[in-house]
Amino acid sequence: MSKHATISPEEAAIASLFERLVEAYAHCADRRDAKGQMALFTADTHFVVYMNAKDPTPTQELHSREALAPVFANLNQYAATMHFLGQTTILTLTRDRGTGETYCMPHHLTIDGGKRRLMIAALRYSDQVVKIDGAWLFAERRLYVDWIEERALL
Repeated sequence: MSKHATISPEEAAIASLFERLVEAYAHCADRRDAKGQMALFTADTHFVVYMNAKDPTPTQELHSREALAPVFANLNQYAATMHFLGQTTILTLTRDRGTGETYCMPHHLTIDGGKRRLMIAALRYSDQVVKIDGAWLFAERRLYVDWIEERALL
């Protein structure tokens, strides 16, 4: 059985802020709040997508907050989305920096005429966060797609 480290109330508060940042990202995505979503990143953020988590070559790599706009606008193709967040494992954490990994199962609904389709992805986000002027922001976010399932809905 592994030992669990105890953390101070201050460390717990910082960890909670890290998790709130992750939750804010999903919340903004599902509400199509691209400006709010972009505001969660540093100006010089690094955003990397691996559509195949086993392939070390990224399928997309962006190097600024402004470059994220078309990525987030891409969600507008769906009638609805719902990002179910799993665990966030915080790997390192100080008063102004942290790293962690979050599991996510986004559900994307497409409606074409009378046909409805659902795409569910199994994602992992590898994050580096920083505290700037009192706000926690993503300095780097790596999105790994483990698998995608598509199905017709009745």
